[in-house]
Amino acid sequence: MSGEAAAARSDPAPLRIFLSHPGVLFGGMTLAGIVLLTGIGPVFATDPVSINPLNRLKPPGAGGFFGTDMLGRDVFSRVLNGGRMSLTVGLAVAFLSVTIGLTLGLIAGYIRSLDAVIMRVMDGLMSIPAILLAIAMIALSGATLTTVIVAIVIPEIPRVVRLVRSVVLTVREEPYVEAAIAAGTRTFQIMRRHILPNTVAPLIVQATYICGSAMLLEAILGFLGAGIPPEIPSWGNIMAEGRTYFQLTPWIIFFPGLALALAVLAVNFIGDGLRDTLDPRIARTMR
Repeated sequence: MSGEAAAARSDPAPLRIFLSHPGVLFGGMTLAGIVLLTGIGPVFATDPVSINPLNRLKPPGAGGFFGTDMLGRDVFSRVLNGGRMSLTVGLAVAFLSVTIGLTLGLIAGYIRSLDAVIMRVMDGLMSIPAILLAIAMIALSGATLTTVIVAIVIPEIPRVVRLVRSVVLTVREEPYVEAAIAAGTRTFQIMRRHILPNTVAPLIVQATYICGSAMLLEAILGFLGAGIPPEIPSWGNIMAEGRTYFQLTPWIIFFPGLALALAVLAVNFIGDGLRDTLDPRIARTMR
């Protein structure tokens, strides 16, 4: 058995599948480039909130790489800083929703007495459109970064809970789990040793989709004026500010929109590649 395990560990097939996946290569390189630009770009760019009325509405080239907006602010600098904020929201939402959803899903799937209660609450949350729930929360609590993250996390939790619960319901019927129960192993130990490892692969894939969805929802909230405050650049509120001048200066919306599309597309491509790599049924057909 140990020899088979060693052979499985040394088998380069999953890595080969991952690296040979064109979507993953595109997504990984694109996302790495965006992270690099948003991470170190603002250090060399101009102040994204610096106003220069004499330099307003300049086209790309005459007013910098991406031109200037209606207040003379550098669009390139604002896109880089906005990307840092949008990526922060996406990663924070993915981490929090997966962490909370994993905990609730494990409890709902394994402890039958709590299953009905937890799932009815999750069904209630899923019945409310995510955008309406987020707008309502932000309207009640105020538009801050923390409020936006929490408002996006809550609608994502039920999807994670349902995913984890379905995995737990399947795994808990396996003979090795039943043997552990018969041996008197504590519930926490069974969940940690036997059930939790089976949820890792689907959760990693789900987290990538949540990250992309969160960036889109944050941009929608910002475009509607219900997201991060305008004094903090994000891709959504940059596009919202430029929509009045779209016919005259389309670059104010085009460049943050392009950055958002590329970021979400890259994350989704990575998620598809991870699904193909981590799903043994798909991986076997690709070898």
